[in-house]
Amino acid sequence: MNTRTDPQLLEPQNMTANGTQNLSHLSNAHLDALEEETIFILREVAAAFERPALLFSGGKDSLVMLKCAEKAFGVGRIPYPLLMIDTGHNFPEVTDFRDFRAKELGAELIVRNVEDSMKRGTVRLAHPGESRNVHQSVTLLEAIEEFRFDALIGGARRDEEKARAKERIFSHRDSFGQWQPKAQRPELWTLFNTRLAPGEHFRVFPISNWTELDVWQYIDREQIALPSLYYTHQRPVVDRRGLLVPVTELTPAKDGEEVQLRDVRFRTVGDITCTCPVESTAATPADIVIETLAADVSERGATRMDDKTSDASMEKRKKDGYF
Repeated sequence: MNTRTDPQLLEPQNMTANGTQNLSHLSNAHLDALEEETIFILREVAAAFERPALLFSGGKDSLVMLKCAEKAFGVGRIPYPLLMIDTGHNFPEVTDFRDFRAKELGAELIVRNVEDSMKRGTVRLAHPGESRNVHQSVTLLEAIEEFRFDALIGGARRDEEKARAKERIFSHRDSFGQWQPKAQRPELWTLFNTRLAPGEHFRVFPISNWTELDVWQYIDREQIALPSLYYTHQRPVVDRRGLLVPVTELTPAKDGEEVQLRDVRFRTVGDITCTCPVESTAATPADIVIETLAADVSERGATRMDDKTSDASMEKRKKDGYF
């Protein structure tokens, strides 16, 4: 399904003196089809697998997916638990909201921590300041083994990063939890091959066909509550290699860097050590829809330090078991 914005979906526009366009209205009629597809996939997972779980971070994509699950099954009736892999360096605003939303829905929430993997010795940091983000793969695979999950539902989208564009909606993982791009199964129409050998599992991505713009239009339409980090707020940052790095205890300013107080928001939220905000005064979902229309860099490209290490960094992590 192609969900790219069609210029014909735009209502009449007004031109300012400098030639920029003010959009008076952007059609969201296509959201019904995206929502219907997502609900179908969520129900298909419940029917096809014995022990699925929904990966839930408290971020915008997982909250959109949770809203669709609520529509698919009803409040208090989501048939699989929510699973969060916590690095210990997540933004407290996000983890607090995660707990609140799970309790509000009456959903089972399972949290597994990278710090516990470090204590077991299955995760070893190269140095104390190393980001724990990449090590979530180990903790995730340990949780899969602990609970014998046969399907994990994630909120990844194909427009986020080129490696994710290779992913199927039902993405097969081998007995080592690894993703092999060349071994992915064809998906014709809405027919999904969910056959598994012992020890294997699937990662399922119900909002694969959504874009960042679709997500924000849906948040606006459905009035989905989000952690406050997604909206404009003042935060001390430093400009580092073109990214606005938040100044925190985990990410202090380096010698010679100038700390500035800027109006920013987060396009995506993850581990504090690798997630950056963007400059913005957008205070509502509607404001962010307008900003997103003008964006020429993907949200991960604009905000994630861990994707800057190499052109193939995401693909390598996915092959190792990453989300």
